Amino acid sequence: MVQFHIQPDSDIPASTQLYNQILFAIASRQFSPGHRLPSTRQLAMQTGLHRNTISKVYRQLEEAGVVDAQAGSGIYVRDQAHDPATSIKSPLLDQNPQAHKIIQTSLDDLLKQGCSLGQARELFLAEIDWRLRCSAQVLITAPQHDIANGEILLRELERALNIPMQLVPLEELSRVLDQTRSSTVVTSRYFIAQAEAIATPRSARVIPVDIYDFEKEIKMVRSLPKGTCLGIVSLSSGTVGVAEVIIHSLRGDDLLVMTAQVNDKYKMNAMVRSAQTIFSFDDVSSAAVKATISAAREDIIRPPQLVYCENFIVSKSVSLLKRELGLE
Repeated sequence: MVQFHIQPDSDIPASTQLYNQILFAIASRQFSPGHRLPSTRQLAMQTGLHRNTISKVYRQLEEAGVVDAQAGSGIYVRDQAHDPATSIKSPLLDQNPQAHKIIQTSLDDLLKQGCSLGQARELFLAEIDWRLRCSAQVLITAPQHDIANGEILLRELERALNIPMQLVPLEELSRVLDQTRSSTVVTSRYFIAQAEAIATPRSARVIPVDIYDFEKEIKMVRSLPKGTCLGIVSLSSGTVGVAEVIIHSLRGDDLLVMTAQVNDKYKMNAMVRSAQTIFSFDDVSSAAVKATISAAREDIIRPPQLVYCENFIVSKSVSLLKRELGLE
């Protein structure tokens, strides 16, 4: 069971701490699609927060498009992969609105069992043709304020899939999709609601990828001695921010947390001179930390331990994306 930790004496509002921890649990698939979130009473007992505060957080998650509230039942993680279809135009859909959802579910089950798109073509010709057309152009998207998150996805997926992809800020996605016939849009679950709102009316397919849950790194954070100076480095400001909130929720003021993005030379230099341990969340950040340590080696008595979080995207997401794009 996922445990949530709230630091009551923190400058970060308790609702923000809880919101970020639940969103991380959803984005890393600790709470998978269809999972029922704990009741407000259960969370209140676990975290010590008032039930009204928890209800507020659940409303924010619903507004963000990552959960659905079902009256009399509870709050459930949305399954974005099977939203109502608007991309395929066919008289059959008018006669049977559930037909497309049934086709999607059946095809996804075949893909998970290892069936290729070619093998399934005869059974689901219309769906397969649409997916293959969309696969001709793959777009990675993230908001402009955290476009580096998209850069990390792009680097990992291009390396894993070996196909050309284009990075497009969410703010420009509608313009790009209006100029193309069919596309596949790939994004983190953090931004899935915004991407779907833009892409679905334009007959583009949206595929969310799951990020690594960083279980090993979280265990390290729990075990660090009190007073440790911990550095966090990433291309993505969003990744740095979420990591900082989660670490603070786990350890409060026990750890001194320093953060930096790779282009901030001043903070990078200060970090390698002060931190005992540094987490880097992508290959560019890892290389930048190593270079900064090397340049400052004469001034450092004991170099910090560098922990490179090699994978940002879980391997299952990469494998499923390969099958979705017809690469296997």
